[in-house]
Amino acid sequence: MARIARELGLHSANVASVAALLDGGATVPFIARYRKENTGSMDEVGILNVKERLAQLRQLDERRDTMLASLQKRGLLTDELGRTLRAARTLTELEDLYLPHRPKRRTRATQAIDKGLEPLAQMVWAQTDIDPEREALAYVDDDKGVPDAESA
Repeated sequence: MARIARELGLHSANVASVAALLDGGATVPFIARYRKENTGSMDEVGILNVKERLAQLRQLDERRDTMLASLQKRGLLTDELGRTLRAARTLTELEDLYLPHRPKRRTRATQAIDKGLEPLAQMVWAQTDIDPEREALAYVDDDKGVPDAESA
């Protein structure tokens, strides 16, 4: 609340009151008209600015928590990375910091490469004079998840 108050040049008590009223389900026009004593006579524009900034900061905190949990789960979270992510002020900055640690998408191609099928795919792609079924037999390996030539 103090951060929003500082950014918008308002009293932190008024920002806290507006946040509490908004969280309670009050609308911006209602707060502006009937809760002037709680907001320090803030107009609708000021209340709307508080509402928008509050939503941005909550989204930032939620995304930061998700990132930290993901990194912790995968064992990639270091003290320095945690401090850096917690110090991020914008969603863009946060996403930029997380990008190198983001899990990669698992496409069918990457799954095939992990199973060791890339050379077979290159032979088929090159359209050399081969029998794909016969060549695929060389790549059958139950440990890698390729139980038969059809799966290869």
